[in-house]
Amino acid sequence: MLVIADTSPLNYLILIDAVELLPRLYQRVVLPHAAWDELKHPGAPAAVSRWANSLPPWVEVQRAPNSAQSDPALASLGGGEREAIALAELYRDQTEVLLLLDEDAARKQAAARCIAATGTLGVLKSAAAHGWIDLAEFFTRLRGTNFRVSDILLRQLLDADAQQKKQRAADPEGR
Repeated sequence: MLVIADTSPLNYLILIDAVELLPRLYQRVVLPHAAWDELKHPGAPAAVSRWANSLPPWVEVQRAPNSAQSDPALASLGGGEREAIALAELYRDQTEVLLLLDEDAARKQAAARCIAATGTLGVLKSAAAHGWIDLAEFFTRLRGTNFRVSDILLRQLLDADAQQKKQRAADPEGR
């Protein structure tokens, strides 16, 4: 599976000390050049800039095809989102692709193109399902940033996580 990340999920995972979950979940992440530029922007948080200026070996920066700029349906999206979707379209006939996107408009464009997408919350949910993190703790960290999410959605995800934990405890063999 090829995972292509936009700026936002990387930004927030870095800020909450959870970015190292990505190689555990996906082994390798492709970062569109525009998203890399956004992460290195002088206005980015210092931790994010440091990370972007010294990328780990599991991140590969790629330039997107010209369609990222010329597709009118993508015109309202940010550069990182446009390039992530364009790269996903480029590779989806060759391999399974997953986009990491947080913005609703970008996720709608991905869905319209039948490209799977998840975001910061999905990454955290997957890591919790593996038993690698305490979801409530990481949601608290996320709330300490400017990440916007409804309390109702967080509660639903925490309730689902608690239910999964109960099921695993009741049947540790997975039967």
